[in-house]
Amino acid sequence: MHDTAGKPSPIATPTQSPMASADPSTVPADDEDETDVIGELMGHYGKWQLLMTVLLSLFQVPNTFHISSSIYQAANKEFWCQRPEHLQQLPIDVWRNLSGSQDNCRRRAGIDWSQLSNDSLPTQLQQQAAALGDDGKHVACNSWEYETNDNVGNTWTSQWDLVCDKEHLKNVAEMFFLLGVATGGIISGYLSDKFGRKTMLFISAVLQTIFGLWLCFCSSFELYLTLRALLGLVSVSVTYSGLILAIEYVDGKWRTIAGMYNLFPLPISYMMISGLAYLTQDYQRLQLCIGIPGIFLCFLWFVVPESPRWLLVKGRIEEVRRIIEAAASFNGRQLPADYQLTPPTQESSTQDVTYLFRSSYLRRISICFLCIWFTINLIYYGLILNMSSFGGNVYLNSALAGLVEIPAIAVAMYIITKVGKKWLFCATLFCTGVACFCAAMTEGREDLLWLKITFLMMGKFTISAGNTIMPVYTAELYPTIIRNVGVGACNMAAGLALILTPYLSLLNKIEGHLLMTLLTAWSIFGGFVVLFLPETAVRKNAATTESRQANAAKQV
Repeated sequence: MHDTAGKPSPIATPTQSPMASADPSTVPADDEDETDVIGELMGHYGKWQLLMTVLLSLFQVPNTFHISSSIYQAANKEFWCQRPEHLQQLPIDVWRNLSGSQDNCRRRAGIDWSQLSNDSLPTQLQQQAAALGDDGKHVACNSWEYETNDNVGNTWTSQWDLVCDKEHLKNVAEMFFLLGVATGGIISGYLSDKFGRKTMLFISAVLQTIFGLWLCFCSSFELYLTLRALLGLVSVSVTYSGLILAIEYVDGKWRTIAGMYNLFPLPISYMMISGLAYLTQDYQRLQLCIGIPGIFLCFLWFVVPESPRWLLVKGRIEEVRRIIEAAASFNGRQLPADYQLTPPTQESSTQDVTYLFRSSYLRRISICFLCIWFTINLIYYGLILNMSSFGGNVYLNSALAGLVEIPAIAVAMYIITKVGKKWLFCATLFCTGVACFCAAMTEGREDLLWLKITFLMMGKFTISAGNTIMPVYTAELYPTIIRNVGVGACNMAAGLALILTPYLSLLNKIEGHLLMTLLTAWSIFGGFVVLFLPETAVRKNAATTESRQANAAKQV
């Protein structure tokens, strides 16, 4: 790990910023020059970079909590029309039979329930109900009771009666959160490139903590919708500002390792929130548990520095120097006494999203990544957020889905150094398609539920590996000056996919095979799109801008 620790740096520092002459509309994200200036000075990957990688990965914990909390907070509960106040002691099964409710949304009309009492025998109750003029008509209920001994507990389904004609509001609530994610993706990318990765990371983390804790005490569904939308807006900034920051602390092959390690807390967080939901069984207590960790993360402001590469592009040389000296000292490296850092020869301005389509190279990778991010997120979160509709125990299924992701990330990190990102990325999507197709074939067979869950976990394994590769691969192919804009634009495409995921469960109500068939088709489509991307390793053999673009074109 400490590949150059303790050795004097032999480099001759260049007189111009590595990005000074880089036109983001024509140049792929080649950071070899940045390696010469920053990586050789403070070490490519030492104790300092490892510490920063670990600390930044912790920000993924509350993010994962918030995006998966709806699985438990909006869980379906068994319900029935509320009993009249004077019949509260009446057994539930007797009341449900007496009220004539077939769908738990309506009850018999024309009956004066005040003439019935808890002291009446069930047969007498039926006779009284018939004598009171039951004409076969039903009226809609306006209040409900919910099962309490169901291992689900108090949810916002029961809190705001989101059943019957209000059931669709559960999907609306999740859509608001994911709409915030889609909007925040492009906004946070622009602001992060303009004001800095660290600044946006911690501003977003503070707001995420505030909104997350506020959700514990919101008194209306309308306020809940607003807070969830704002939470999605800032959570996506925490995710990708932290990821970009982790990647820009290192160089070369270590960017892949740092980027993928940044995602390791995701599966652990899925298992943690599954356990927390099982223990609390109350949406407010669960929200409090997932909101508190953000408080401690905000104090990392005093430990985590700004990206030295972003600072160098912005010409803030003294800040870069302080970071390099601190990192080199922590890594046990000796800096040359006369090393120099020269600001860019031309001012580097923050680029907007139009720069992603300025050249054939950027246009091609941008279109491909927009499609891929949409596909990966539709499948990944389609499996996670619809876990309760697949059958079996939702707590166990969610914990297993998190568990299989740990080896998926580890295997991806190992294989990626052997065959590169492109082919492994492609293989993960094709394998996910096969797993989803096999799961679709078992639909409706209760005796094959175990086999269906097995195929779903196989699909979760492969799509998790793809989800791990995707942000790192994307960041490596974009130049530093527009890297966050590129990732932000891709994240907006991901947000559009996320908006659709709450409604995927409706496909199963139309036809049991539709959901998994759709995920199969998108997996195969995404696998083919990956074939149009260049392999990042090829760029290291390119000496000029023209040869880099030529090499990228040859990959298809």
